Amino acid sequence: MKVLIIGLGSIARKHIHAIQQVNPDARLFALRSTEPADTIDGVENIFSLDNLPDKPDFTVISTPTYMHLESIRTCLNLGVPLMIEKPLLHELQPALDFEQELDGKNVTTYVACNLRFHPLIVFLKSFMAEHKPRINEVNVYCGSYLPEWRPGKDFRMLYSANPEMGGGVHIDLIHEIDYVYWLWGKPEETVSLKRNLSSLEIKASDFAAYHLLYPNFTANITLNYYRRDLKRNIEIVFDNETWNADLVKCEIVANTGRIVFSNTHYSILNTYVEQMKYFINCINGNKQPMNNYKEALEVLSITLHNGKTH
Repeated sequence: MKVLIIGLGSIARKHIHAIQQVNPDARLFALRSTEPADTIDGVENIFSLDNLPDKPDFTVISTPTYMHLESIRTCLNLGVPLMIEKPLLHELQPALDFEQELDGKNVTTYVACNLRFHPLIVFLKSFMAEHKPRINEVNVYCGSYLPEWRPGKDFRMLYSANPEMGGGVHIDLIHEIDYVYWLWGKPEETVSLKRNLSSLEIKASDFAAYHLLYPNFTANITLNYYRRDLKRNIEIVFDNETWNADLVKCEIVANTGRIVFSNTHYSILNTYVEQMKYFINCINGNKQPMNNYKEALEVLSITLHNGKTH
């Protein structure tokens, strides 16, 4: 197996680890923009696609979000499957325009949202599909502290803090919108609010709130960059009980104290490995993966939504 990597930051290293876990014999190439460049064990640096000895089996695009479109275009003529790190793009109109361009190409796409492979989310997906329970309300919350995301670096200079670079809590934490979409489908209506008034004093949105309106319930999503004690959970209000799903602990507890689900061996790195297994299996089996460009575009449309729409 041969894999081309575009963008060699922290996320790329997780994908590289996943590939090496799934296929230790895989040959990995990283397209670099400047020479000389840092090296990673097991990864060969190249400085032009002409330096590829053979056509890769697939490409991983993990450049900063504002560079995604350029990276996709760079790889498109290779005609190989693309794994694009979330989010798809950071602006909606270019994403819509590019969809038409992509329609003329026979290229498999998958937008990587590794939380779809989180054991707790996998459990909820199976439970909802099998039991179809009556839900009255869903409350999703994700808050963490941006200055601690990349120790030793000025967080205000990073892409997360700058909207022109694709930053903003709604983009960085698109996982929450994505898994709500995956669990319950496309909402009938979206109401949203984004602000940047916290003590972080950054240009990008540091707070975002969404109300996704479904036929029988509303899913409320709150995201922020300024919470020092990490919290990532889902509260599901059923007719007869309420579940609190903690993604950090990988545990679901009912209001009665009953433990609905628990996985004490959970590791976030495992989600990347399971995701890579899934993607490679799709390629080997000639199957279209979930969350292709078109589906990810629907999630992006919800994410970048402003105000209220039907």
